[in-house]
Amino acid sequence: MKTIDCDYFVVGSGMAGLMSALHLASYGKVVLVTKERLADCNTNFAQGGICCVMDPADTFDKHARDTMIAGAWLGKSSVVHEICEHAPEGIQDLVDCGVKFGRKEDGEWDLTREGGHSARRILHAGDITGEKCEAAMIRKIKKSGVDIREHNIVIDLIMSNRIGIPGEKRCLGAYVMEKKSGEIYAVRTPNTVLATGGCGKVYLYTCNPDTASGDGIAIAWRAGAKIENMEFVQFHPTCLYHPQAKRFLISEAVRGEGAVLVDKKGREFMHKYDPRGSLAPRDIVARSIDSEMKRTGDDCMYLDIRRKGEAYLKKRFPNIYAKCLSFGIDMAKDLIPVVPAAHYICGGIQATTDGRTSIRGLSAVGECACTGLHGANRLASNSLLEALVCARLTAARLGPHPESWGTGNGEWGNGNGERGTGKPDIPAWKTGDAVPPDEAVLVTHMWDEIRRLMWDYVGIVRTNKRLARAAHRLRTLRREIHDYYFRYLVTPDTLELRNLAVCAELIVKSAQRRHESRGLHYTLDYPRQSKTIRQTVLPGYGGK
Repeated sequence: MKTIDCDYFVVGSGMAGLMSALHLASYGKVVLVTKERLADCNTNFAQGGICCVMDPADTFDKHARDTMIAGAWLGKSSVVHEICEHAPEGIQDLVDCGVKFGRKEDGEWDLTREGGHSARRILHAGDITGEKCEAAMIRKIKKSGVDIREHNIVIDLIMSNRIGIPGEKRCLGAYVMEKKSGEIYAVRTPNTVLATGGCGKVYLYTCNPDTASGDGIAIAWRAGAKIENMEFVQFHPTCLYHPQAKRFLISEAVRGEGAVLVDKKGREFMHKYDPRGSLAPRDIVARSIDSEMKRTGDDCMYLDIRRKGEAYLKKRFPNIYAKCLSFGIDMAKDLIPVVPAAHYICGGIQATTDGRTSIRGLSAVGECACTGLHGANRLASNSLLEALVCARLTAARLGPHPESWGTGNGEWGNGNGERGTGKPDIPAWKTGDAVPPDEAVLVTHMWDEIRRLMWDYVGIVRTNKRLARAAHRLRTLRREIHDYYFRYLVTPDTLELRNLAVCAELIVKSAQRRHESRGLHYTLDYPRQSKTIRQTVLPGYGGK
């Protein structure tokens, strides 16, 4: 088995992964793997923008307060303030990559506003901010000397306790599969950074790309890492409802610029649910749309921004306007049909703002991590901000003072930057008696079943009975997937299915432990919000 050595191993190619790798490249050898192309990530689909206090009339304290309110006060105040205050540095990192954010004719930033914000503080690059940022970072990383490996998928982390090294449990790298050839190799490193994004594909309807199968969260859990607040799944309120419009979002910025939510007769309904109307936080808007759809029996609700006119809409939202028009919907003349769809996981691998997890040698950044910024519901456009700031802080911790191997017997050093020569021997990947899979339809069937039961039982509105049904079926599916995994040679589809099932079960277990309705977790059995602030922490598996 081939073994690749590096100082830093980054998994994922969204904003969190690329920025981590770019910052770390000046400190040592960086290997970055991503399971599809670099651009196949959630960042590339982000439309709205990135939060940053830029207006002199705005303040970090106001941004922090909006974040805490949106998160139903479950956010960690120190974390929220730290990330808000480091936002300008993160924005500068993107500007240094060549991102050109919108400006007004007088040269001032063209800031917009989104749901839950008390001020205009969203920087944007038209209505394809993520795509512009991703392209700029890719251009820069290709010149950085980082060893980039596309179409490579991580199977599992290599843990010291699993290969017989005594002492404190630690991460030694990962086993990786090259998807096209099927070759399995090891990456050996004292510093692994997971930046694998979320797990939107665990639900039947999602605006996430197909890559969002929760790989980082699942492999970290299997390694023994603590997982936090997985019950808080954000459903974006306004995914375009059209049979050919696969996972296309109507950005929250459209509501920020004046769109209102209406029923099929053009009647506004959001003020029945919240005084902020269509600019209420996402959890409230998604539940309100869901409620209206169930009340009326209609398949969707609508956005109305017709009063803004064609010229304005084409200039401010050129991509969204063109996409809607391709489906026969003219934003300047027609109502835009929308439905909620799984969008973002506020929980994940328990981590600090500088990426520390409960496992030595393992860091987590971006959507796969739970730092405490989002609490029970993410404030619009705080996701890319978190990825930017935490990538910078993680690199600042690991770069000058990385974990090291020690001096000779496979033991690690003391983390003071001294690099020893002793490297642990990594066992070759064992296939045992596994044979090539002969019934791929089983994988497809189990994948579909997980996504459908999560949508039906663990969606926007939950009950104890629905969660119990989901938990029972998922236990059975996990056993079937475990048996399939060890009986047949691994494939990328099998690996994603395995990870998806873990994330589904973590969401259900977390939801069952929260006996209140808070933020994105709304249950008919406990409709009120508790006075007690409590995080939901699940222990990692960590077995062999």
